[in-house]
Amino acid sequence: MRIGIVSDTHGHLGNTRKAVEALAAHEVECVLHCGDIGSSEVVPLFGRWPTHFVFGNCDHDEDALTETIELSEQTSHGAFGSIELDGCRIALIHGHDSRRFREAIASQEFGLVCYGHTHVPEHHYEGETLVLNPGALFRATPHTIAVVDLPSLAVRSIEVA
Repeated sequence: MRIGIVSDTHGHLGNTRKAVEALAAHEVECVLHCGDIGSSEVVPLFGRWPTHFVFGNCDHDEDALTETIELSEQTSHGAFGSIELDGCRIALIHGHDSRRFREAIASQEFGLVCYGHTHVPEHHYEGETLVLNPGALFRATPHTIAVVDLPSLAVRSIEVA
């Protein structure tokens, strides 16, 4: 299974549309959004895939976002998501709650911990857990997303032009 991971759209529709095109080109089957969605208009752009959203520190109207996510038949996890895809347990968090972020990694319960917040793409292992930040689609140079193949956890960082 191939998943797309995005973060920090901050309501920027143009960059998000470009990211959606890149995700389609890489034939992802599911998308994870690591927070700072920024605007309800972003949510329907991911409508062609099952998409899981968490909220970030800039998602001030969580009620409106939750309503839009649910109306779009997507999944809102609030501040923290725990899901299983293709046999891999995945934690989804924005990262601004550093205690909860560190706890998710330290627990070693997850094969993959996805986060955003820093606007810097990176991935590394801590024990058996792959920790991944796809980068950002706003306030970053360049704008990046990530694609991960499950269950192998092979990662590709993709620059969004």
